[in-house]
Amino acid sequence: MIVTVTLNPSIDRTAPIAGPLRRGQVNRLGSSTEVAAGKGVNISRVLRGAGIETCAVVPAGAKGRLTLGLNHDDIPHQVVPVAAAVRTNLTITEPDGITTKINEPGADLSPEELTAVEEAIVEKSSGAQWVVLSGSLPPGVPTHWYATMTDRLHEIGVKVAVDTSDQPLQELAARLPDCAPDLVKPNSVELGQLCGIDGDSLESAATRGQFDDVVVAARGLHGIAEVIVTLGGTGALLITEHDAWHARPEPVEVKSTVGAGDSSLAGFLLARTRGDQPENCLRAAVAWGTAAAALPGSTMPTPSQADAIHVSLTHL
Repeated sequence: MIVTVTLNPSIDRTAPIAGPLRRGQVNRLGSSTEVAAGKGVNISRVLRGAGIETCAVVPAGAKGRLTLGLNHDDIPHQVVPVAAAVRTNLTITEPDGITTKINEPGADLSPEELTAVEEAIVEKSSGAQWVVLSGSLPPGVPTHWYATMTDRLHEIGVKVAVDTSDQPLQELAARLPDCAPDLVKPNSVELGQLCGIDGDSLESAATRGQFDDVVVAARGLHGIAEVIVTLGGTGALLITEHDAWHARPEPVEVKSTVGAGDSSLAGFLLARTRGDQPENCLRAAVAWGTAAAALPGSTMPTPSQADAIHVSLTHL
């Protein structure tokens, strides 16, 4: 069982436009789609499609659009009732694959609602192989929440993966190694946030095939056993205490990057649950993320689509 937690879920509306986005002018959207979403929900969607037991824990209205969407898509879930409506995010995709996201902040969670969510997470996670804590935090939730929740889940013997950004990520870094998750999945900018360095320079070097600085930065995250650094079309790195690998996909036509990172993390974890070696888990992560980028809108890939992606692997 892999439990996913999305504290700030959303209804994701994705709409294409026929040409480049023109700021300050009228842009006419094509036919749009709406799905129940949020990073953890996306991960559970992929895992469910791959036949992996999962449960998405979300705060939402019992009869709200998110809950209806989860039911419609047959995603196993546990809804913790809250008063506020779930946010709606808009994603605009251009013909060349450029993706623009316009995200609402989400509604406040009261202290009582947050406590109820935490209790539901702990209860559902008992006996799970992994718990994935991912996404932004809604207003009213302390920015150290990921760190403290990781510590609480470790107390019940569960492995924890974290995928977030900005202040919650920096708070997590500040509490290492005491509250270190077992796995994090930053991109280069987020790795910079974790380590207090320039993430853009890390990505620039990585696109030139120079990975030393990324490896050194990741190994400075004391207590975190595995760090997956996603690098877009350049692939991804997996860094452990003693090893590092680079996985690079074959080129594909990028149609939308929505959910590509979530698909990557889902691919890594589903490979891990079947007992693959770390480097092959990385290969799976890159295959699933690449397959997602080749699909339109917020469509998540299937196992056959991920299997069709060729990924080269290099031990660094």
